[in-house]
Amino acid sequence: MSAERPTMEDVAARAGVSRALVSIVFRGTAGASERTRERVLAAAADLGYQPDRRASRLSRTRTRMLGVVFGVGHAFHGDLVDSLYAAAAVSDYEVVLSGVTPRRPEEEAVRALLGERCEGIVLVGSALPSTALAELAARLPTVSLLRDVRAEGVDVVRTDEAEGLRQAVAHLHGLGHRHIVHVDGGRAPGAARRRQGYRSAVRRLGLAASPLLPGGLTEEDGARAAGALLSLPPGERPTAVTAFNDRCALGLVDAVRRAGLKVPEGLSVVGFDDIRAASYAHIALTTIRQDADALGRLAIERAASRLDGGRPPGSPVVVAPALVVRATTGAHR
Repeated sequence: MSAERPTMEDVAARAGVSRALVSIVFRGTAGASERTRERVLAAAADLGYQPDRRASRLSRTRTRMLGVVFGVGHAFHGDLVDSLYAAAAVSDYEVVLSGVTPRRPEEEAVRALLGERCEGIVLVGSALPSTALAELAARLPTVSLLRDVRAEGVDVVRTDEAEGLRQAVAHLHGLGHRHIVHVDGGRAPGAARRRQGYRSAVRRLGLAASPLLPGGLTEEDGARAAGALLSLPPGERPTAVTAFNDRCALGLVDAVRRAGLKVPEGLSVVGFDDIRAASYAHIALTTIRQDADALGRLAIERAASRLDGGRPPGSPVVVAPALVVRATTGAHR
């Protein structure tokens, strides 16, 4: 047996059959008796052999591989990757991941997937310009997940983010809050629609739209927003806040509590996403849930229908959000 990773030849030698017969067994095609199949699988188990599925796919005319570009460190992106894996398996596709980091730009992450012969690509929260997205879509089916973009040939699957903020503001208004501030997400995907939702909600409820607090994607951004809030005279501070996302909300909650302001007694806070940490008992963040399972399933369905059915790009698919009430919001005192 080879001293390296067990090969198909090693399995054939252990089982006393040809390499071609081992290949037939692992492809699941006809040509091997049940007894031979059992002998080959037993030999593979003894040797610890695992077939190289990637190499097998690359040897075919179609690879049935879908590339996924996501932001490393973005908690909700991780939830989406989980749902994308599950949905791809149902459609008999394999997911190939390529992460975006502070030292690895999105363009490089996309190039890596093109080199893997992916048949389609799902971009989670893409920051690429519309022209670049249209150029990519001209090469292979492309789905923009979370970001609403007008680019020729690109399918869009996203949450109704404006509706999510309307639900958050309505919840706070129902608790008696009248001074509600939004911690903004800047240029992040979805931030513009969340701003729009906040402004339309306060206008519809007859509230004054307060100036936005600069925020962002991370806990550090939330802590900075908390500093700006705490610098206001007590009589001018809002009694409730909607944050761009859960991580921003968590940073804000931690910072104001450290400064002695109780949540929710002194300040009610609503996040956005419903990441796993939001439900932890010691956090219990009220938030707007994005349906990760539905978003991932619909993104895979869009890509698969383009590849398997020849469907042209369609209208954006918009998924409804839902308010999840926990312990960071309470009645205005």
